[in-house]
Amino acid sequence: MSRSGLYSRGGQGRGKRGNGQAALAVGIFMFLGACSGENGHERKLAPVAAAPQPVEKPARVGLIVPLSGPHAAIGLRLRDAARLALPDNQPPPMDVFDSAQPAGPAHAAQQALEAGDSIVLGPLTAGDTQAVSSVLQPANVPELAFTSDVAQARPGVWVMGLTPEQQVRRLVDAARVEGRKRFAAFLPDTALGHAMGEGLTLACQEAGLDVPQITFHSSDINDITQKMAQLSRRPVASAGTAQGAATAESGPSAIDPLNEGDEMTVSSSRPAQKDQTASAPSEVSPPPFDALLLGDTGLDLARVIDALKNNQLLVPQVRILGPMLWRSFDAKLGDLRGAWYVAFDEKQRSGYVQSYQNAYQQKPSPVADFAYDAAALAGALIRQNKLNVATLTQREGYLGVNGLFHLRPDGRMIRALGIYQIAPGGGSQLIVPASRDLTSPSSLSVGPAVPGQGTASASADMAVWSPAKQTAGAVPAQAQAGKKPAAPDVAVWSPSRHAGAGSGTSSTP
Repeated sequence: MSRSGLYSRGGQGRGKRGNGQAALAVGIFMFLGACSGENGHERKLAPVAAAPQPVEKPARVGLIVPLSGPHAAIGLRLRDAARLALPDNQPPPMDVFDSAQPAGPAHAAQQALEAGDSIVLGPLTAGDTQAVSSVLQPANVPELAFTSDVAQARPGVWVMGLTPEQQVRRLVDAARVEGRKRFAAFLPDTALGHAMGEGLTLACQEAGLDVPQITFHSSDINDITQKMAQLSRRPVASAGTAQGAATAESGPSAIDPLNEGDEMTVSSSRPAQKDQTASAPSEVSPPPFDALLLGDTGLDLARVIDALKNNQLLVPQVRILGPMLWRSFDAKLGDLRGAWYVAFDEKQRSGYVQSYQNAYQQKPSPVADFAYDAAALAGALIRQNKLNVATLTQREGYLGVNGLFHLRPDGRMIRALGIYQIAPGGGSQLIVPASRDLTSPSSLSVGPAVPGQGTASASADMAVWSPAKQTAGAVPAQAQAGKKPAAPDVAVWSPSRHAGAGSGTSSTP
């Protein structure tokens, strides 16, 4: 048997690629050469070129938004907000794709993969999100979508928009701290109403509470009257009485919630009805719930309020809970005094709004906030080389433009929203500031807000962006207080980094 190896000539050990490469291979094959041999002689092995080391490409961020078509104005705002968080002259680079291109959003997702994007932000709508995720998920590329449709949430696809479920969960948490345990809902038979109902069921299930009673109603006054009575286990009022109530005392919040119109003449008093109501409390048994979720606005809300009065379902016996939509017309909701609704704290958002306005000479739309948060999060994790599911879903969450948020492993999102209470004459007061700790229910304690005193975070290693930091690489709050940060990967948001982003550039309003 020949003792010459591959690519050797005359047993001299010189391969076709020369003695230099043979020498480099000695170390690799030393162990094998020592263990092999024939007739007491070492077997000479041919040199084999080592495989080239793969060159790691810098991570990139993909953004898929509508830059043309009917949603182009919104898409351009989203792009501008993302660029504010990821300026062109700073890493990581961001690739922008049009979800409204003729080839469709799925093609935009394929383009993002071909560009080597490690994470994709967007798109805007639920349908586009489904199309994009069908391309990204097989490639294990995470997606932070801007839709508010929680049905699109799944592992690897996070819904960044403000969903009804997020609002309901926050209300349930606060009501539980107050001692409320029996929840019910009286909701419009619409997509919003059903989303709120599903959110309430899920929140109660996760909290270990009884399954909530949920009733959906139409806009018909008789349907509202009868179903409210059934839900509260009260005698059904006559249609004439219910109609009279809606006509006489619905108030301006019913007809014109956003404008100071006078489409309805509001009666200032109704003595007979008031006398009946005054004598009723001692005759009526408590309802089968102590917290009631509503979702109506406009005229339907006025009819629901009258049904609440007729069935004596107001605070303090029942805590009325409502959506963020009430924020825009809470001055006209005096009849719901004591009711709660959720909302962002505008003061929390002011620094970002100013940065956006300085760059683009216009204010950002609310949905643009989610694009900024998504881009800032992606950029921070890429710069720290920590872009993975475990870090994206860390329990402590992240502090964004509108407050703390947490990405759950199932694609859903939790937001720390503030709780506002309707005042007796209308308007509202912040009674529970947005929490700085999503890991502890104790941070949701109900009480008057003290100016300058937020809820302290119980977690020292929470990664945050702080709008208060005005310089790049600002020192974390723990270090400023003389404490050593518990985690080395605290990401700090710095508005000053974005001073040059988009300068002189304007998008379609």
